Amino acid sequence: MSVMVTGAAGFIGSHLVDRLLRGGDEVIGVDDLSSGSLDNLAAARASAVGKFSFEHLDITSGAVDELIRARAPEIIYHLAAQVDVRKSVADPVHDATVNIVGTLRLLQAASAAGVAKVVFTSSGGCIYGEPDEARLPVSEDQVYWAEAMPESPYGVSKKVVLDYLRYFRAVQGLDYTALALSNVYGPRQEPASEVGLEGQVVAIFCRRMLADRPCTIYGDGTQTRDFVFVDDVVSAYLLARAAGGGELVNVGSGSELSVNELHARLAELAEGRLAPDYAPARPGELQRIVVDVTKAAAVLGWKPETGLDRGLEQTVAWFRAHPKP
Repeated sequence: MSVMVTGAAGFIGSHLVDRLLRGGDEVIGVDDLSSGSLDNLAAARASAVGKFSFEHLDITSGAVDELIRARAPEIIYHLAAQVDVRKSVADPVHDATVNIVGTLRLLQAASAAGVAKVVFTSSGGCIYGEPDEARLPVSEDQVYWAEAMPESPYGVSKKVVLDYLRYFRAVQGLDYTALALSNVYGPRQEPASEVGLEGQVVAIFCRRMLADRPCTIYGDGTQTRDFVFVDDVVSAYLLARAAGGGELVNVGSGSELSVNELHARLAELAEGRLAPDYAPARPGELQRIVVDVTKAAAVLGWKPETGLDRGLEQTVAWFRAHPKP
């Protein structure tokens, strides 16, 4: 199958590329390398299985439209995005340009080129807003409840795209599945900086603990997240190529873990000896979130296979083996 992956040089995208190639697919990787790295694609570029090509392009440019029309992939996995909640708060226009306009251009080009399906990467947290206890775990039908008000422009942009996906399916015949990912972690999740993104907390803690430096927890650490291992997420993407048409599907562990508990577990694995520093909570970030994954089992035949302990062990081992220069 001819497949395009946007955000191919990123953490999740590169793992997806590797699995697609192992299955014998022809994969076209697209990335502007603003946050991704060609190092993540080293295995893909050397692979003797499948066929891989890479295009250094910005999804907001006309060049991506031309590429889609020229190559006409059967399916597009759309992972490229502006994913920093804080940047979306500081510059909502840029966030919307990448996440809404960039995606809309991709959908328009895909429709014109006869692409069969787009698998879109949504957020398993921000689109639902700050849920109260009665709404946990959040199910996909809650996305349009009155209470589900995104707390950041990033969440708004990911929610808005769901309506565009419905339009293109109903009017243009372009199928889609939207995967609402919870906090994904695992090997290759290199934080962009020591402050990093909220979703990169596992990677940030690993780097700092292995360097014998204290971690910073924003807020009091009682905030919770739903952590899911990258290999399990990639399995959901692969299943979505032939299932879940027209659906929003949560992809997570279905379990809630506080940042304080995460720090304690990683400190044990990474032999982190320093107590965390605490700083004020950051605007736009949720206090509690955990997703209901019942629909993923019913629609995709998917469930998480990697327990938290095993996933964290693999992640810490990767960071040990790949020290920062």
